[in-house]
Amino acid sequence: MRCHVQVRQQLEAVYDDVRRRNPAEPEFHQAVGEVLHSIEPAIAAHPEYLEAKILQRLCEPERQLVFQVPWEDERGEIHINRGFRVEFSSALGPYKGGLRFHPSVCLGVVKFLAFEQVLKNSLTGLQLGGGKGGSDFDPKGCSDREVMRFCQSFMTELYRHLGEDTDIPAGDIGVGTREIGILFGQYKRITNRYESGTLTGKGVGWGGAPVRTEATGYGCVLFVRDMLAARGQSLDGRQVVVSGSGNVAIYAIDKAQQLGARGVACSDSTGYVVDEKGIDVDLLRQVKEQDRRCLDAYVETRPDATFVPGRSVWEVPCEIALPSATQNELTAEAAATMVRHGCVAVGEGVNMPTTPEAVQLFIEAGVAFGPGKAANAGGVAASALEMQQNAARESWTFADSERRLEQIMRGIHDRCLCTADACGAPGNYVVGANVPGVRLGDPTTGYAGAAAPIKQADPPPGDGIQGLPVDPASTSQVAGGHPTPKLADRPQDRQGTSRPTSLSVLASAVMLAEQHLPLKVDTPELHCSQSPRRCIGRRAASRVDCGHCDRDGLAVGGAITCAAA
Repeated sequence: MRCHVQVRQQLEAVYDDVRRRNPAEPEFHQAVGEVLHSIEPAIAAHPEYLEAKILQRLCEPERQLVFQVPWEDERGEIHINRGFRVEFSSALGPYKGGLRFHPSVCLGVVKFLAFEQVLKNSLTGLQLGGGKGGSDFDPKGCSDREVMRFCQSFMTELYRHLGEDTDIPAGDIGVGTREIGILFGQYKRITNRYESGTLTGKGVGWGGAPVRTEATGYGCVLFVRDMLAARGQSLDGRQVVVSGSGNVAIYAIDKAQQLGARGVACSDSTGYVVDEKGIDVDLLRQVKEQDRRCLDAYVETRPDATFVPGRSVWEVPCEIALPSATQNELTAEAAATMVRHGCVAVGEGVNMPTTPEAVQLFIEAGVAFGPGKAANAGGVAASALEMQQNAARESWTFADSERRLEQIMRGIHDRCLCTADACGAPGNYVVGANVPGVRLGDPTTGYAGAAAPIKQADPPPGDGIQGLPVDPASTSQVAGGHPTPKLADRPQDRQGTSRPTSLSVLASAVMLAEQHLPLKVDTPELHCSQSPRRCIGRRAASRVDCGHCDRDGLAVGGAITCAAA
């Protein structure tokens, strides 16, 4: 095990390299920085990740596509937009992630979304890689025919990179069932193949899955419910505020009210609306999804509601906050206000809507904070269910799909909770969501069994990676006042038995590295005494490293030892 000083220096080098290679991409820098900070103790425990350059590979997309998208509006004027698809990692399976159509879309934004998607997909336990795409096209104010022309042009370039076993897009901001339908129709037209599993988020009548539309919002609320339950609390009677009024926000309000809470406010780019009687979800859906109007139209039908233009929705007092609009919308100033107003839980309905300073403030205040890669994983979970139905040519009921979604979200919550406890940061779901991505796996036997907590390395002298935030909840104080992270090899479930976890992105990359990178051999050939295959290893001091076993010479599970041939 390496001391934390060495690990921190190497992580600083990785982070500096990411910033150098990806200039002017602050969202990507922020996402990478948060993960590097959270996984430091895991990397200290597994230095082979550093030796194989796993972190550098994790932070570098496998493929980045940038292309022009010309289209013609109703007046006959030609517009040129830019399209993107970042295929970040296929270590676990085909690239999977949504498409976003919004003026703010650029390569850095898409890259950060794809990076988050890799870890999110790994956390679900589903065999899916990670990717993301989109365009700086703004569908607002465009006619259906203009949206159709743009989507057809977009797919005409992107289709060659897609496939059921290659890359599977879905919807995101600005891309709903209408856009997915046009994109799928153009894909089918060009390829002459009805590959319904190539896109998810389709209409139920043509290969879509029940609950896919609702999944991200529903899943976020289910995650918050489980966070509260872990603290002996519930959603019943709670006042909920949601930012945004798109797909995620609408169905987050819907599910919260089904579970006994009261959604009182939501927002869009023009301001926010407050309805103390509870947001009318049917009316909100009509205003935003059918009429495609701004939120001021909501109060035309609900005179008791109030529309506040140009202000932040986070000034409305709430107990439950569900940021579901866009990245970095919830600032430290807003977080401080929310804490004063009695906020007890925050669930991120989209990727990285909360700034690092706000996250830190929530954690220090004892607010249950569900990070996006865990709380909004319901969308990709439902996409996987849609892919299963497409592959089997089956159609499930809404109730069956919702039940499976709930099971997946509960599994994600429990994995995060147990991991945080094992890492010495009880209740810190940020740590709990990031660390499972660095579990050491074995492709033949699955994940390592329960093991004793990893011994602590030398305490680091600094306060964290330069430029990255330090989370006091993820450290413990030792002599001298230096924060020393804790980590156990793997969390246990609440009954104390082994809890299986998915093959992580990093572990998969390690296996790939072992297949393609030569191992240093300075002793005779080694073999695993209980393995049918031989493997090359090396002896270093009193420790035996084996390509089949873990770095301490013990096979996964701790039952098999390595012996010289």
